[in-house]
Amino acid sequence: MNTEEIMALALRLAGLSEVPADSQIYYPGERIKKILIGLDLGSAELQLAKSLGFDLAIAHHPQGGRASLNFAEVLKNHIRQMVQAGVPREIAEAAIQERLFEARVSAHMSNYDHALSIARLLGLPFMNIHTPLDEIGRQRLAEVVGRAHPELSLLELVGLLKESLPEFRHAQTEIDIRVGQPQNMIGRTVVSHGAGTNGGYPVAKAYFEHGVDTVIYIHCSPGDSKRLREEFQEKGKNLIVTGHIASDSLGINPFIAELLRRGLEVVPISGIVPG
Repeated sequence: MNTEEIMALALRLAGLSEVPADSQIYYPGERIKKILIGLDLGSAELQLAKSLGFDLAIAHHPQGGRASLNFAEVLKNHIRQMVQAGVPREIAEAAIQERLFEARVSAHMSNYDHALSIARLLGLPFMNIHTPLDEIGRQRLAEVVGRAHPELSLLELVGLLKESLPEFRHAQTEIDIRVGQPQNMIGRTVVSHGAGTNGGYPVAKAYFEHGVDTVIYIHCSPGDSKRLREEFQEKGKNLIVTGHIASDSLGINPFIAELLRRGLEVVPISGIVPG
């Protein structure tokens, strides 16, 4: 396979028609047989890949280039997800403005060519695939949540997630009930994932104020978690945080399985939790 075909495979598995703004082939390659894949691959990992004879390095998170510079664009997926859950569009758009500003400023500050220049110097094909694999993970999470009865407790939903998705059983982190009591009923539940990063306080607040009882994030900052707990803990609202590394692995593992089915050798490193 070549790098274009590998990116196309990820898009097809995710049900996407075009490469999202946070995913990119940095240095293309042909006749790929041996792949090193990880959540984050920088200059050291690229040199390791080259020395060990890999034909391609695939990072999950953006490592530079336009995938980092244009990362803010994928945050707009939150708008679509919120609107689908019943949040008015104008409120959904307002809820992500702070995240958009933060992402654009951070990208402007970044050394966007560091890892890419190493790959070019080594002559090592290099790419990252972020939103497509997150979308696969979101679909897996949403399928399990869709089977959960609204009268299930938060603790029972956590048990169902661990029973259904081996990445959560194998992870060294636990699924965290960040807001709400374990015995609370989950009620109307949404999985907020596959939009670059979590929506933090504003997005969860928008969901809570428009009929959603339980929000599932894969990660949430201490500050946002504290604000949500202070404001919604006593209002019967719930936030479940499934864990960044385990949840990213939910989308990466099916992709690895498809590469293996095509006869490629794939070595996972940098945090990927076995499925």
